[in-house]
Formats: sequence, structure tokens, C-alpha cells
Amino acid sequence: MNDQPIITTSISKGRAWVFGDNINTDIIIPFRFKSRTNDPYEMAKYAMYGFDPDFHKKISKGDVVIAGRNFGGGSSREQAPVALKYAGISAVIAESFARIFYRNAFTIGLPALEIPEIKGKVNQGDEIKIDITKFTAENIRTKETFHAIKVPEFMRQMLLEGGLVEYYKKYKQFPWIQS
Repeated sequence: MNDQPIITTSISKGRAWVFGDNINTDIIIPFRFKSRTNDPYEMAKYAMYGFDPDFHKKISKGDVVIAGRNFGGGSSREQAPVALKYAGISAVIAESFARIFYRNAFTIGLPALEIPEIKGKVNQGDEIKIDITKFTAENIRTKETFHAIKVPEFMRQMLLEGGLVEYYKKYKQFPWIQS
């Protein structure tokens, strides 16, 4: 596990970790671990625990989760994107997201790119380049670029600043409020 979370920048690269459909929050961080601590680095130890208890030891800072439909469904625990981000995951790309996971990811500055055609286009271990400015993901192996469903500009700005709290600290206003 890394001692610092991935800092959101406009461009990042990492290995792909490929999952299927309906990866719910109990797989991302099981209920029994969610209330043990508020420390995001401790939560990171349980990232994808329902898939592999040692997942946090295998990933590298900047790696990317690739998934099918309905990533982050189930309960509305905000610890799910926190565990992924602090484990070192730089982005989650899925065909679709559960809305609560999607909102929580943006709030904490974890890029969640909705790319409906991603399934079957990325293999485990492929290097993926994420560009938040363009909202794209490129599979370096196949040289194929995927365009994520666009989000409002304020959400992209929130990601670039590292999340809602960091955005507010810097600008002293919420990103959806126009100056």
C-alpha cells in the first residue's frame, strides 16, 4: 500500500484491473470493515477485499479499475471510493455506475469515467492512460482511445482539484456556483 493517495492530475497512467458487472460496495469494502476506522489509509487495506483480500498489496499507485455495468451498487457507503483512492487507484472506468458511488467518487476526487463500450476492450494488466481534461482513456497496448460520457465542467474541475473539499479550500465556494 502507498503512503500517499494518488493525486489527481489531468493525465495519469496505470495498469488495468478488470472486473465484471455488478461489483457492489460489499466487494469494494465489506461492511465489517467500513466502521473500524475513519483513517483512509486503513480503509485502503480493505479495497476490493471481497474480490481478493490482498488486492491492496498487488496494485501500484496509478492503477485503474475497469468494470462492467453497475459498478458500486448496493449500499451507499462513501468508504468505497475512499478505499480505492487511498489504495492508489487513479481512476475507475465502467460501462455504468451506481449513482451514489459515482457522486461519492467525484466528491473525493476519484475519477469515475463512464464508457459504455469498455467491456472486452481492456485486458488485465494493460496500461491505461487517463486524460481528465479530455475525459478519455487510452489502452496503450491497442492504441484505442475511449471517450467517457461528458460531465458538467464543475465536476471535472472538482476532480482536477482533488475533490469537493480541496476545491472549496482553494476557491472558497462550491464548484457549481458561478462567480
